[in-house]
Amino acid sequence: MSSTASEGAAEYGRALAAIPSPEINSIPIGPLEIHFYALCILAGVIVAVFWSERRWARMGGESGTIMDMAVWAVILGLIGGRLYHVISDAQLYFGPGREPIRALYVWEGGLGIWGAVPLGAVGVWLVARKRGLSMSKLSFAIAPTIPLAQALGRWGNYFNQELFGAPTDLPWALRINPYPEGGLRQGMIPGETLYHPTFLYEFLWCVGLSALLVLLGRRYEDQLAGGRLFAVYVMGYCVGRFWIEYLRIDPANDFFGMRLNNWTSIVVFLGALAYFVWAGRRLDRFSTAVVPHGHDAGTQVFGATPESDVADDSTVYSAVDAEDSEIGTRNGSSEGAGTEYHPSPERSSTESSTESASEDTGTDSGTKPE
Repeated sequence: MSSTASEGAAEYGRALAAIPSPEINSIPIGPLEIHFYALCILAGVIVAVFWSERRWARMGGESGTIMDMAVWAVILGLIGGRLYHVISDAQLYFGPGREPIRALYVWEGGLGIWGAVPLGAVGVWLVARKRGLSMSKLSFAIAPTIPLAQALGRWGNYFNQELFGAPTDLPWALRINPYPEGGLRQGMIPGETLYHPTFLYEFLWCVGLSALLVLLGRRYEDQLAGGRLFAVYVMGYCVGRFWIEYLRIDPANDFFGMRLNNWTSIVVFLGALAYFVWAGRRLDRFSTAVVPHGHDAGTQVFGATPESDVADDSTVYSAVDAEDSEIGTRNGSSEGAGTEYHPSPERSSTESSTESASEDTGTDSGTKPE
């Protein structure tokens, strides 16, 4: 067989092994055009919200809590993600020959997770603070669901044929097609059509990370409280993103020989590690409230309840934080008002009231807080 024929056969074999790219990335429905990128993001959000709801309910939280928070988290997350992308890749939208209006075209791709997660967390915090819920518990419920949402969202890059890696002849190479009008996509090298499928690498990494977080949460629930499970998620994602980013060849800002997102991965990883260590030294100081203030918890009493609040023995109080306890002390409530303890889930305010009375009279009731 001639060398030309051998090369042709080899190229044909590579073509058979390559992952094909989709021919379309949207479908028109009347005057609207539905982009698959948006559908992938939406699928990730839906899966994360419903899974978080189930985890939150198993922790004793009220149904619908995560759904309410998701509204603010998603809106702020999208804004944060787009802002990070536009700021970090400003050369794509501003300057000679560029169209700044395209910075608003979210459906064309471009959401930076480094901006989406922090601003989305602000949305969760706003609702949690208003309702008196524990961010520590919320982060524990949400942590494994976020990488799964990211994994599903990465398929949007596949449909847009973007953010691929360097050329490769591996069997799982991704075939990238030029634009229909013949122009090369961002990052394409003339004469090369097969590239590393970095979207697939990140999909698999995030799915694995999600499963790992579930296992760690079940086995080390107490040790990973205080937002530490969420910190593990952040560190795990940064590790995966760091090496995957090295494979990408799309235009990016470089600093000292590394892409901006590589530096971001390092900084965020160190920040998460510092928080992990810091939180581990004060696990007993985090709020554990899973129901809003003033609601019938039915499961837990956190912190000492002021005597003035124990008017009805049938009432079960929701969690109060350290600040509420200090206020109770200044108002002349019981001696232990500044001390937080965590009775067993079955204890109600009736038992707490009985113990308080027995201590005042110097009688041993035969029971004590666990």
